[in-house]
Amino acid sequence: MLIRSLISCAFLLFFMTFCSRLAEAQSTIFNIPSTDVVGKGKSYFEFDFISHLESHRNGGFQSYVPRAVFGLGKGLEIGANVSFTDALTPAQPVELQPNLKWQCYSSEKSGVAITVGGIAYLPIAHTTGVDKFGLIYSNVSKKFSGKYGPRLTGGAYGLLGRESGLGAKAGAIVGYEQPLHTKIALVGDWFSGANRFGYVTPGLAFTVSKTSIFYAGYSIGNEGRKNNALFLYYGITF
Repeated sequence: MLIRSLISCAFLLFFMTFCSRLAEAQSTIFNIPSTDVVGKGKSYFEFDFISHLESHRNGGFQSYVPRAVFGLGKGLEIGANVSFTDALTPAQPVELQPNLKWQCYSSEKSGVAITVGGIAYLPIAHTTGVDKFGLIYSNVSKKFSGKYGPRLTGGAYGLLGRESGLGAKAGAIVGYEQPLHTKIALVGDWFSGANRFGYVTPGLAFTVSKTSIFYAGYSIGNEGRKNNALFLYYGITF
């Protein structure tokens, strides 16, 4: 329901305000992996809230995705997400998403970084008829010089072990980050393809403190009626 969505948004804003301590790195822009990695010995926590703002009877839903990432050093990070959804249909699957990312190249002078990684999608509750598969990707980013120089990210992804008939199994990933102020940036990303990842999400990023960030955007599906959702997340590095 819309009221439930608004309550969830209020909870997220409360969490952001009272748990705050520009994060050193974020796992994703909105949906696509970023080329950032968490530093050695550091931990990154993120909470995502995604909602189609209609009643459950009209197709509305609320998804909750806590994430935790730990920096191993030498450009490596390891983490896990847990995803669950509240919708009209009961017994929605709960999904564990372990992930690994390696920043195999980074040059502050040129502003270029390259990462490769993978994410597994493993249903752990209400698993009947739910697919198990993996996503692999490689991307490169270029940060342009200047106080308000943008960062562009591009790459490709593939789905391994994905059942047939569930949409595209490979595609492009694109991201854009444009600082507007020392604490505000215009951001957006896109997964190509008609599948569960196929969304474009424009929005804004806010620096809450030296180690925390808040993103607000709106995801629009590559195809399908009412395939859109509010996207909010808060991330903090310890």
